[in-house]
Amino acid sequence: MTDGLNVVIVRAMSPGAPKLDTTAWVLLVALSTVWGASFFFAEIALEELPPVTIVAARMVIGVMGLWAIVAVIRPVLPRDRSTWRALFVMGLLNNALPFSLIVTGQVWVTGGMAGVLNATTPVFGVIAAHFLTSDEKLTPNRLVGVVLGFLGVVVLMGPSVLEGRDGQLLGGALLLTAAMSYAAAGLWGRRLRHLSPVSAATGQATCSMIVLVPAALILEQPWTLPVPSGVVWASLVGVGLLSTTLAYLMFFAILRRAGGSNVMLVTLLVPPSAVLLGFLFLNEVVTTEQLIGMALIGVGLVAIDGRLLRKVF
Repeated sequence: MTDGLNVVIVRAMSPGAPKLDTTAWVLLVALSTVWGASFFFAEIALEELPPVTIVAARMVIGVMGLWAIVAVIRPVLPRDRSTWRALFVMGLLNNALPFSLIVTGQVWVTGGMAGVLNATTPVFGVIAAHFLTSDEKLTPNRLVGVVLGFLGVVVLMGPSVLEGRDGQLLGGALLLTAAMSYAAAGLWGRRLRHLSPVSAATGQATCSMIVLVPAALILEQPWTLPVPSGVVWASLVGVGLLSTTLAYLMFFAILRRAGGSNVMLVTLLVPPSAVLLGFLFLNEVVTTEQLIGMALIGVGLVAIDGRLLRKVF
């Protein structure tokens, strides 16, 4: 889902929170498209490159873009070791681990299905928050959302279990583990509230790059592989600059304009974007199970968010 900066915000919108205007809606749809496209770009790159190499290249390109932004707006960057240690852990939980798991999982599952499973991040987020925090306990609507979310996963993964498709089952398990990592990052990110969004994003992305580049060199030895085609290079630039650097900019713009709860609506929009891109450009088959699972997870996210329920009831 919603990769890069973790977007697990499960608090309901307060009465005085900003509202979505036309500009914010346009940015929200655009953000869901570039984040949904990350699964599409990875699917293309996997034709010629191994997973960790793809993720390392994404972060190198994305971090270059982020540091270019830092050079222009000059935010205050952290200088103390404790903050950088926290950023390092955030980079592992929010980038290095989930990105690697997602792209590896896409070896066995389509980009569309990967996008839908990644949308379970808020489901794991509210569960983790219930047990690990004192101020974000499960409410009835969140519990309903969790149940619906897990039902969606069962619908998506059930055929793999029943038909013995071990590869697809493994891919789905890797993607759900990535969603859990994002959820953990959402809680860990509380330690970085004193940083500006650009500083936090650039710091944790840089730390994850420092981990991923050596990992790719050691595990996959990319210099021994054939030179990638122009299409694969374009997909790496796309996932780096569009799905990482540009996504951060749009995320921050929506956050400033419409608030944290409203930007969370992107969670509902990323799966359809991922599915549509795979269907239109990669000839991926959209199954009935995928549509039902996506609908269940989507309704679960609406229940977790709570705003629509409050309006209705």
